[in-house]
Amino acid sequence: MRLLTVAVFALAGLIFFTSFDTAKGTNIRTDASLLRLSDLIQERSHKNGQLDESNGSLRDDVETLAERDNGSTAAEAAKLAALEKNAGTHKLKGKALTVTLDDAPPNATAKLPGYPEPQPDYLVIHQQDLQAVVNALWQGGAEGIKVMDQRLISTSAVRCVGNTLILQGRVYSPPYKIQAVGDPEKLQKALSASKAIQNYMVYVNVYGLGWKVEEDGTVTLPGYSGTVDLHYAKPVE
Repeated sequence: MRLLTVAVFALAGLIFFTSFDTAKGTNIRTDASLLRLSDLIQERSHKNGQLDESNGSLRDDVETLAERDNGSTAAEAAKLAALEKNAGTHKLKGKALTVTLDDAPPNATAKLPGYPEPQPDYLVIHQQDLQAVVNALWQGGAEGIKVMDQRLISTSAVRCVGNTLILQGRVYSPPYKIQAVGDPEKLQKALSASKAIQNYMVYVNVYGLGWKVEEDGTVTLPGYSGTVDLHYAKPVE
């Protein structure tokens, strides 16, 4: 029995030594191979942002070389410039306003009589809220829209998983800022006329969801710098 006890302690010592030698004084629970999924998502989002910047820089170089060597007429060059403006790949300068949406405080309660106490779902920004603002701004004649730090184009999709925004391969958390270039008065009227935004304002007034509209004066929106290739499913042969 005594011999068995000695053997158990010896084995335990060997295990502790092996663990120390493997960790080399570091916390093996936080090794890079064991990063949480959220950390991996943020890392990939940051990497996608860097790739977008690199892609935008290369696109500028290609366009500069093309303008130098293409031999197009002034009319053709003007037509191309107009198409590029509509495509959203070039910078856009003009008067703008910014709409900011944010989650309600976690301890929010109903501030008006006749309304139920909030469920967790009532207190966060959803995809339809962001999409309602974007749609209203387009309806109000916006010439260009930026969500967070990215310019929207015709193929952009505003998607949320829970209360996390996923836009063109990058991940964002609230507060969400949507900036539009256009006539500020018309943009404001379009926001006020939106039925979806009117419904959102009920939650603003009752539960404290964040809502702010600010005129920014003259700003310059960045051009879209991501890929413009279309990806679609293909039938199996």
